[in-house]
Amino acid sequence: MGGIILFDGICNFCNSSVQFIIKRDQAAFFKFASIQSEVGQALLAQYKVPANIDSVIYIEQDNIYFESTAALKISRRLDGLWPACYVLIVIPQCIRNTAYKLFAKKRYRLFGKKQTCLLPTPSQRQRFL
Repeated sequence: MGGIILFDGICNFCNSSVQFIIKRDQAAFFKFASIQSEVGQALLAQYKVPANIDSVIYIEQDNIYFESTAALKISRRLDGLWPACYVLIVIPQCIRNTAYKLFAKKRYRLFGKKQTCLLPTPSQRQRFL
């Protein structure tokens, strides 16, 4: 089984990021679920994710990753040159996550949000949990 990406389904930037990942994941390694969905909520409970986490969440082989580490682990599996981004993992996590949290805090203001979660296209449906 591949990795599972939990994302904020009402965030325009997050929805665009999911589309970006799908286009660069020709092997269909990733599955997706919005945090707001029943599956997303069940996974949050199963992995005991703290309620104050405002981040993309990446689950792979029963390990769970948040914030910049999740983003870098995801980039490592994408097609093209994106795996090269993983070199940024050498930057101390506290520095990476500070930058991540600053962006996450402003993402609604910068990109807006939807009233409802993303609806996948028929061809994408099997990628969503």
